[in-house]
Amino acid sequence: MTRRKLAFILIATTAFGALALSAARARDVPKVATGFVANVVCSETFVSGLDPKRNLAETTDAMPGAGLITWAMDTEVDLGRKDVTVTLFGLGRSHAVYREGFGCTLDHGVVLADTAPPPSKPQAASLPEIAGPALVVPQSPQLGAALDRAFAEPAEPPFRHTRAVVVMKDGRIVAERYADGIGIETPLLGFSMSKSAVSALIGVLVREGRLTRDQPVPIAAWRNPDDPRHAITVDELLRHTAGLALGSSLQASLASVLEPVNRMKFMESDMAAFAESSPLESAPGRVWNYHDGNYLILSHLIRNAAGGHAADVIRFAREKLFGPLGMRNVVMQFDAAGTPEGSGAMMASARDWARLGQLYLNDGMAGDKRILPEGWAVYSASATPNAWVGYGAGFWTNLGDSFGANHRIAHGWPRDAYFAKGTIGQYVIIVPSQRLVIVRLGRSPNMPPEADGVFDLVRDVVAATSTGARLAGGN
Repeated sequence: MTRRKLAFILIATTAFGALALSAARARDVPKVATGFVANVVCSETFVSGLDPKRNLAETTDAMPGAGLITWAMDTEVDLGRKDVTVTLFGLGRSHAVYREGFGCTLDHGVVLADTAPPPSKPQAASLPEIAGPALVVPQSPQLGAALDRAFAEPAEPPFRHTRAVVVMKDGRIVAERYADGIGIETPLLGFSMSKSAVSALIGVLVREGRLTRDQPVPIAAWRNPDDPRHAITVDELLRHTAGLALGSSLQASLASVLEPVNRMKFMESDMAAFAESSPLESAPGRVWNYHDGNYLILSHLIRNAAGGHAADVIRFAREKLFGPLGMRNVVMQFDAAGTPEGSGAMMASARDWARLGQLYLNDGMAGDKRILPEGWAVYSASATPNAWVGYGAGFWTNLGDSFGANHRIAHGWPRDAYFAKGTIGQYVIIVPSQRLVIVRLGRSPNMPPEADGVFDLVRDVVAATSTGARLAGGN
């Protein structure tokens, strides 16, 4: 057999296998696509109070290729019942239901067991107040110019759709701005920034001695010591090196609906159980692969430690994290099993996202109260080998020598910056050397990287808050 014939057979076989796999996954496309839309529209209609039509248009505009199918979607928002129903070509019906205190849950025929969230108890914040009740106008002309540029729309696509920017220096807000219809207390979807909040809750459990970073995780499905998944650690889940075969969650686009991880998120009533049933595609700790299944499993660990129910998770998160930080406008959302959708569905106001960033800037301290283990922030920012985007443990990072870190540094980001990142333009950026926390929320395409304007925003804010700039501005 000639090399040419052998190459042809290999290519044809690979192509056929990929086609068969894609065909199998293609059956999931209507439910995945409609599930994503139903969840986002429900959350930001009934939690955020945003206009559903504008929200849907801005969200799908930020996702390459989505226009190929959104024209065939029918989205029905029932303001009385507080639910959203989405269909595609008359197929793939998805139904998201809002429940007070729990946000929105996709209805797969299984009802969330909890009937009511725990009552909210007054709790004094340990973190010093970051601002008063009024909007903080930019404290210098340079900061004003930075925000002007962040909210300016290009003359042609891709558009930014910036929704909120908050800048904190030395623990106080020095500038903030919001789009129409959004304010200081409006909870907004963080998408994958939720992973960083889950990482913080895992840090709480580690500090309390209820989890260990480098020991196998207590997952019932992996209890058998002969199961190779038995060796997976908390650290490997946090770093996305656990090796589970669930595809990738790096991009939000039409093509991403084919990933099995999205079947987990938009077609399964118990997401963590689906993730925990996945086989290994690589030995734990060997290969970096960013996907949401890792953080659904971590969310399951939090649920188990908190008491087993969604209301227990809310109570635990308020007492141990949100309350001490003064995060008053947070909504955790859950699957029907009561596991928080910690890979991408937490909602918080821009100020509350900034408070989470300040906790890490303070090495896990809120005032004189220790929330995270000493050194947890340094650990979170430490580079994961082979993570080409620049990823640590629950946060993206500029430390190390990854392609992503070097690319950001070449565009003006400080070397020590690390950040929570959510798809289509969500950021909490922490810059220890500048004592800065920068929050940016919006609806911008992931590609090209400069589409959301965050490269400019970081450079502008660092320049505007430097000592020389403050003296020049009289502040």
